[in-house]
Amino acid sequence: MKVKKFVDLSWELAADTPIYPGDPEPEIAVATTIEGEGYNLSSVYIGTQTGTHVDAPYHFSHDGDTIDKMELDYFFGEAVVVRVTGKRAEEEITMADVAPYADRIGPGTIVLFNTNWYQKRGTDAFFTHPYLAVEVAEFLAGKGVRFLCIDTINADRTGGTEFPVHDLFSERRLMIGENMAYFDRIDFENVVVAAFPLKIAGTDGSPVRAVAMEVEG
Repeated sequence: MKVKKFVDLSWELAADTPIYPGDPEPEIAVATTIEGEGYNLSSVYIGTQTGTHVDAPYHFSHDGDTIDKMELDYFFGEAVVVRVTGKRAEEEITMADVAPYADRIGPGTIVLFNTNWYQKRGTDAFFTHPYLAVEVAEFLAGKGVRFLCIDTINADRTGGTEFPVHDLFSERRLMIGENMAYFDRIDFENVVVAAFPLKIAGTDGSPVRAVAMEVEG
């Protein structure tokens, strides 16, 4: 595979990295210095859902597999970008939005939902984002999609008490990637995505360095 272009889809990890309301606040600090101990070392305190991350089935089910149990091939593969940049605050992404892309979605396809809502970082509007209708999640699962990604803080509606997309994907042993960014910079057709999690034992998810690649056809 020859890669012609890389697009970083990840937020940087810093004190102001956007997080879901109520999640642990990230803290990144100096632990040792060359002057003091002879080497530079940082301490990093983050939640498993901090920044650009993936949700394992365990996130919404005690019976679901944890992130260290998920096969790595979930997180690498050909991708389709579903452009839904006209969506308004708290508007559902429906099957009518997905239908034009349906023929390109099959078993193992990674589906990226491009809302451009990541551009509202730092505002209250960031948390009133578009979200997936459960019928879309059911369609994707039925087509054999194992990993969906979105450039909002949550695939479901933020601020509610129900998480139907997460519940469905957890039940089916599928993965969700959230709080991604820069999907609008994917200006090519032959897209391959990689978003590997850390191998954190027994946990609900992990931050990732998500990347889109243009590959030669």
